[in-house]
Parts: sequence; structure tokens; C-alpha cells
Amino acid sequence: MTPRNSVKLWPLFLFAFVCMLSVVIIATKGVLARDLADIRAAGTLRHLGVPYAGFIISKDQGLDVEIMQAFAKHLGVDYEFIATDWVNAIQSLTGKNFTIEGSGVAVTGETPVTGDVLATGLTILGWRKALLNFSSPTFPTQVWLVVRADSSLTPIVPTGDTNKDITLTREKLNGLSVLHKAGTCLDPRLFNLDAAGAKGSEFPGSLNDLAPAVIIGDAEATLLDVPDAMVALQKYPGKIKIIGPLSSEQEMAVGFAKDQPELLAQFNTFFADFKRSGRLAELVNRYYPMLNRYYPAYFAN
Repeated sequence: MTPRNSVKLWPLFLFAFVCMLSVVIIATKGVLARDLADIRAAGTLRHLGVPYAGFIISKDQGLDVEIMQAFAKHLGVDYEFIATDWVNAIQSLTGKNFTIEGSGVAVTGETPVTGDVLATGLTILGWRKALLNFSSPTFPTQVWLVVRADSSLTPIVPTGDTNKDITLTREKLNGLSVLHKAGTCLDPRLFNLDAAGAKGSEFPGSLNDLAPAVIIGDAEATLLDVPDAMVALQKYPGKIKIIGPLSSEQEMAVGFAKDQPELLAQFNTFFADFKRSGRLAELVNRYYPMLNRYYPAYFAN
């Protein structure tokens, strides 16, 4: 190549390099979460949520919707709800594809980040901690065994010892057909159902449809967490009953990507004030009016 031709081709090389660099920058931005300064600069808080129980009823209604709307106002930015599902929720926040392996996870690749916070009645689980940082706890929960009201199974008599209550409940699983949902707090791997003699069945629908599935006879029983059970007891009075616990008491929280420390800290400060103000208790009473019967002190100012 002659010097004259090199001079002519130099602009083309420069253009190609700039294009390649732009692609790399765009791709990197697509898999990185936005922290506090980025969100304030963008002017919008993107709330990822799965339609579930009283947490996400619609893009404008639900306990977590109203908490995140208040948080966006606290930050001085607009609020945007982004619907997702349990299969893609964590990936959409962290930019990481993964598989669950035992009590941990294996990251298998990258995917675009589409939201800034995951607030959707998210139970704090060991494998989720490998991918997320959780906020201060926002809601109490536990996994219960639920059957039709006319089932011959009778509820356990609480002993005052959660571990003993779990053992009593597990004794009722032998031969029982039980619905569960992998990848959620109702994942059968968390409860060792086979060892108890249960006939587990993966439910293809949403968590909101587990109680109705038992009512119409798709299975004899289902795993159900506290908030979903509260909604089902209100929505289908006299149709289901709680047999007993299959997990210890747990807590839910808001999920943040590992590279969002400032946003997480800001939320924890906001949430402490939100709870002290009585606003949280007001919302809980609206969306979960039966909860105070089971957790009377949890949302105290």
C-alpha cells in the first residue's frame, strides 16, 4: 500500500474504530445497572414487578407499586412500571442469565438490564443473595400447606415451636398431590417434598392461580406463601384452609443489583422514614387487612 493510499484510507479506519467502540459502549450499558446518580440524571425510576398477590395488582395499584411511587417522588424523579415474570425478573435487573444449582447459582451469560429495582413481594432466599443485594425487610412471610376447605386433612395444632410445627405439617404430605412453582419461594427443592412422600406437580400458571387450582381440584394441596394465602382467604372465603407451615418464618425485601450500593442505601433511608410515618401500615391495612391477625407488631410505627 502506498503512502498516498494509506492517507486516503485513514478516515475509513477511524470511522470503523469509532463504530466498534460505540457498539462496545452500548452493549456495556445494556448489561450494567443504573445507580443513584444515573437514575437522577435519567429522571426516571424503572420499577420491575410481577403481577402477584396484593403487591402488584396493576401498573397503578399494589403495595409495592405505591411504595415505589413514593420512593421515586423521594428521589425527585418520574416513576415507570415495567411488568416482568418470575422467569425473567432477576435477569432484567442484574443483566445476568443464570441457573439455580442447589443452594447457589451459576451465571451463564449476559442479558439487557431493563429496570432499576425489583419490588414484587420478593422473598429473601439464599440463592437469590448470590445475585442480588436486598433492602431492609419490607414484609413478613412463610410458606404454608393449603388445601380445599372440604379436605379430610385437618390443620395442625400449633406447638409454639416452628420446627415442631413444620414436622407435624410434613407428616401430612405422604401420598398428597401438591402444586409447587420452581424458581420462586415455592420451589420444591426448598422443601424436599419427595422425602416426605408428597406427589409434587409443577404448576404452569402464575402464583395467583395456585389457590384457584386447588379449589377446582387440579391437586389436593398447594404450597402458598403468607401474602398469597391472605389474598386467597379474602377472595375465596370458605373455600380453602391452612394446614400448617412448611418453612420457618421468612422476610421479603426489595431487590437491587450488586452494583447499586448508593440506590440501596437511599432506599433503606427512605423506607425507615416511610415506616415511621405510618404510611406503610396504612398501605398494608388496605392491601392485606387480615395480616395484623398474624403479625400484629411487624408494621408498628
